[in-house]
Amino acid sequence: MAGERLDKVLAGSLPDYSRNRLKAWVEAGAVMVDGKVTKARYLLRGGESIKVFPQEMPEQFAFNPENIALDVVYEDEDIIVVNKPPGLVVHPAAGNWSGTLLNGLLFHYPELKTLPRAGIVHRLDKDTSGLMVVARTHLAQTSLVRQLQDRTVGRRYLAWVWGDTPSQGKVLASVGRDQRDRLKMATGSPQGKPAATLFRRLAKGLVKESAVTLLECRLETGRTHQIRVHLESLGFPLVGDPVYRKKTPGAAKDIEFSRQALHAFALSLQHPVKNELMTWFRHPPQDILDLLPQLDMSEAVLPKEVVVLASIENESQA
Repeated sequence: MAGERLDKVLAGSLPDYSRNRLKAWVEAGAVMVDGKVTKARYLLRGGESIKVFPQEMPEQFAFNPENIALDVVYEDEDIIVVNKPPGLVVHPAAGNWSGTLLNGLLFHYPELKTLPRAGIVHRLDKDTSGLMVVARTHLAQTSLVRQLQDRTVGRRYLAWVWGDTPSQGKVLASVGRDQRDRLKMATGSPQGKPAATLFRRLAKGLVKESAVTLLECRLETGRTHQIRVHLESLGFPLVGDPVYRKKTPGAAKDIEFSRQALHAFALSLQHPVKNELMTWFRHPPQDILDLLPQLDMSEAVLPKEVVVLASIENESQA
């Protein structure tokens, strides 16, 4: 083995482990050459003693319960409706193996460990806030999945975008992985799936001389980043969006907001067991409310109908 790189020697000696895992152990200091921590590209001289201390990988903790506070809007024996805050990842994945909504659900509702994805049937982007429904039983999960497939689950969003949009419209454009940037989605992708977003204008404002519009968006499908991609494709990127912002005006630099201004304010569905149509509403989180004066939209905190509906919902719960 003299003259060989440490990572190559490890891969050949420990074939049951992937190269990435072995490299991670080296970088974590869990591999020692003659009692010393070294780098993966270290060239062996020959005759050294190599000791490897296997480490648990982050994904092994992906489905561990964690005491994460949840804003539960409604719960019964069949479903849970939560108001997800911005910054919370919904499901564990590379780079986020812990600290997710799923981990919090497993802590507060241990019975969810018997369900696929702990009862999660749809998702919101990490930095999108708002309402989500989670199933508590296999029956409920099957019903909710079918409702989503049949497009009978009502999901309405408030979106603040750059530009002066039409009063209403519908975007029909497939959404799939961007061929040039695998971290993004794009319209017109060869592997894209059909997607439809309806929108209507609720209010307009200004940042210096740049127009800002408050939209209500309604999803007919639920593709990854759908609203963000669809609106950007029309030339109306979301305020604060760190990914889809190629047409953002110069006034954006004057706004202190580092996530997409998108909030799922309304959710409606047929209860899986009671067969009743149920609807929930939630105001945007404080960071969006703090954003509105910067957009010269202080009188458009929420459209009138949303305030009324939210009040009705809160009174019914009380």
